[in-house]
Amino acid sequence: MKLLKFSIIAIMLLSGTMSIAQQLPQFTQYMFNTISINPAYAGSRETLSMVGLHRSQWVGLDGAPTTQTLSVHAPLRNEKVGLGVSFINDELGFQNFQYLYADFSYTINLNEEVMLAFGLKAGFTGFSLDPDFQSAESQDNVIFGFEDRWKPNIGTGLYLHTNKWYLGLSAPRILNTDYTGDEEFEALERISYYATAGYVFDLGPDVKFKPATLLKITDGAPLSWDVTANFLFFEKLWIGPAYRVNEEAGSFGGIVDFQISKQFRVGYAYENPTSDIRPFANGGTHEILLMFELFKSKRIKSPRYF
Repeated sequence: MKLLKFSIIAIMLLSGTMSIAQQLPQFTQYMFNTISINPAYAGSRETLSMVGLHRSQWVGLDGAPTTQTLSVHAPLRNEKVGLGVSFINDELGFQNFQYLYADFSYTINLNEEVMLAFGLKAGFTGFSLDPDFQSAESQDNVIFGFEDRWKPNIGTGLYLHTNKWYLGLSAPRILNTDYTGDEEFEALERISYYATAGYVFDLGPDVKFKPATLLKITDGAPLSWDVTANFLFFEKLWIGPAYRVNEEAGSFGGIVDFQISKQFRVGYAYENPTSDIRPFANGGTHEILLMFELFKSKRIKSPRYF
């Protein structure tokens, strides 16, 4: 177990000081979990929306990332204002990160169809190490005086959209934070910038096509670019391929999403890695999404496709 955990460390370490650049986890079903990266998305679905997601990445590799998220957001009576809250639990090898953040958005109508939302995100990020790692490795002078801790951070975003397309720009964490405060071991939260876009094409009375993309730029990490191309049949079934270009974590897979009822949606995504990690992660990556929405508002003017 100790050797396998160090295989994960070897992937993350830079030369010299032991330094890990922590990034927010990335999801295949990002188009249904936008609140995790862009606070301006809060309230945009015009109703109370709750999303839960579990992601098991690189199954078969000991110490590989696992992530759980839970988010809730809704518009207020003043429908220009949206509020939300989200929690992310992210585990990678011996590292454990928790993100607890609140979201605020304010929307202005540019015309009858186009809306522009401004968003702010604020909260705390927690960092801890597995107890067995601390007790074993501190004897080898890897960890010096480490303590679990929570530190504040803030983020911001823009979300331009109609009922057919959207564009988003965001930086959900804008403070560079070292969560250890130790000269020999650093866990740094780097600034990541996200650009998202999507469009819904009507191919027929019962078929729609929605390509979507996400571009992620992180200081000190390779650029990451996601592309998905989903088809919607009978307003019930989303299905399509997904591709990620990333030097360290590239993948190819697909998404299946089913609208069980007006309130409930369930989604599943699978990824097969295309990077150097592929020989060690023969189980691929699995992601399950559950969405519940409370449709009591008469303000909803059209079906929500993103």
